Amino acid sequence: MKAAVFYKKCDLRIEDLPMPAISSPDDVLIKVHACGICGTDMHIFDGDEGAAPTPSGTVLGHEFSGEVVEIGDAVRSVSVGDRVCVDPNKLCNNCDYCREGIGHFCESMIGIGTTVNGGFAQYCVVPSSQVYKFDGDITYEMAAMCEPVACCLHGIDMCNIIPGGTVAVIGGGMIGLLMLQLAKLNGAAKLVLVEPVAEKRELANKLGADITVDPITEDIFAVLEKNGISRISTVIECVGKTATMKQAIAIAGKKSTVMMFGLTRPSDEIEIKPFEIFKKEITLKASFINPYTQKRALSLIDSKKIDVSSMVYKTIPVDELPTVLGDKTKRSQGKYIVTF
Repeated sequence: MKAAVFYKKCDLRIEDLPMPAISSPDDVLIKVHACGICGTDMHIFDGDEGAAPTPSGTVLGHEFSGEVVEIGDAVRSVSVGDRVCVDPNKLCNNCDYCREGIGHFCESMIGIGTTVNGGFAQYCVVPSSQVYKFDGDITYEMAAMCEPVACCLHGIDMCNIIPGGTVAVIGGGMIGLLMLQLAKLNGAAKLVLVEPVAEKRELANKLGADITVDPITEDIFAVLEKNGISRISTVIECVGKTATMKQAIAIAGKKSTVMMFGLTRPSDEIEIKPFEIFKKEITLKASFINPYTQKRALSLIDSKKIDVSSMVYKTIPVDELPTVLGDKTKRSQGKYIVTF
């Protein structure tokens, strides 16, 4: 089978590998149909750590969906022929973090597509506990977006969004546009998107943004004042750059929450002024992966309460994956999904 194997920084190879075999009675063999390219994949390709170190020789890809083609003897939750998406983070359920209900900090977590072989391959074996069936008119591409929606749900749960409040999202990529929609579902009365790319601002308007700002040519504070916005109650940073992290703190209102959702390089640092945090009583938060939110994410996609298709830029064959990951101009154009 074809698979995208990561070896080291900027070294991702498309190889022919043996089809994986079920080795546990709880395993499920999935024929992969769609796998999204995530910001974490980009970080790994660039030589940085994602949620966990990635061993050399790992098949990447953790946002994927497919068809069940074989099940272990103990599997009862799915059957051959079922269409499923995958929660890539397998918890041990025995460490102190798991037993205290914060399993996303599991000391023995298995990351499908990050620490073990994942979905940038024609076939992948996963534990049955990690698969979720979907029906109806959900496409494989839509189902592959379940994992990023699940991550966004965990972040939005911590954003302290006040019904009737104003939420600003920095970054109009796929994650930012998901956060925009979730903020609206959580009751935000005004939605502001800060994004330099015109096409992404236009899409944000269609998805519910009330105000869009080009930070390159416009003064954010002047735009807010012009639109009668005196206080932003929640700012969600979805770029993962130090400059936009500082920007999030700057535009946050008094008694506000700043969610630093974007993934920076591990060595990045930002300077903050504690007096500014004190004067505005800002709560700084961050969000780590997707604990216990996969089923909710699939329900949102199934009910059409959230649009996961509009921000998909292009579907590509797996052979093109190294080229896309190696070209920052290409990968900045939007969400890519590898299809088989």
